[in-house]
Amino acid sequence: MAKSRLFMICIIASLFCYSLAFANPDGPFIIAHKKASLTRLKSGSERVSVSIDITNHGSGAAYDVSLNDDNWSQDLFEAVGGNTSTSWERLDIGATVSHSFELEAKQKTVYYGSPAVITFRVPTKSALQEAYSTPIMPLDILADRTPEKKLDLVSFPKVVGQIWILGISYLHCCFVRVLGRSTKVWCSQGKQEKALIIYYTR
Repeated sequence: MAKSRLFMICIIASLFCYSLAFANPDGPFIIAHKKASLTRLKSGSERVSVSIDITNHGSGAAYDVSLNDDNWSQDLFEAVGGNTSTSWERLDIGATVSHSFELEAKQKTVYYGSPAVITFRVPTKSALQEAYSTPIMPLDILADRTPEKKLDLVSFPKVVGQIWILGISYLHCCFVRVLGRSTKVWCSQGKQEKALIIYYTR
């Protein structure tokens, strides 16, 4: 996992340096951040939510801005919401635009996505300019996940007021002292139905 993170950082740094090398100091400078998140569905598939934020950090407006993120494998993903491409007429200095869409995957795999491609026009140049978004971390689709630890709610009757302690089931016991009172404390261990009675007296 650490190696994949280092690899992604190197890619991001390379793309940033590439953009700096070809950026027009008197024109637009486009930076795009791409994110993806997974949501497990009851149907057994997994929903991929993708969002891309595009910001103009340059000193001039960008025109005819187009976003294209259609490199998702059609064998693995099915579009269920929104489009993988869109466009804007103009992106002013300091302005940010966002786009999102959703895909659905039914096969278990680790997917390495590609950066989104942004093209735009600059009045001083005849050719379309091109920029790339940041890549995303590998998506571990339909991965085997460890079950979440269940929390047990333990009540303490006959105490001043009413005390509730949310204890984690694998803890051996809980210790509570109420000053000035004799207190009975029951600490359960999940389904084992074991009880421990502790007496505290001031």
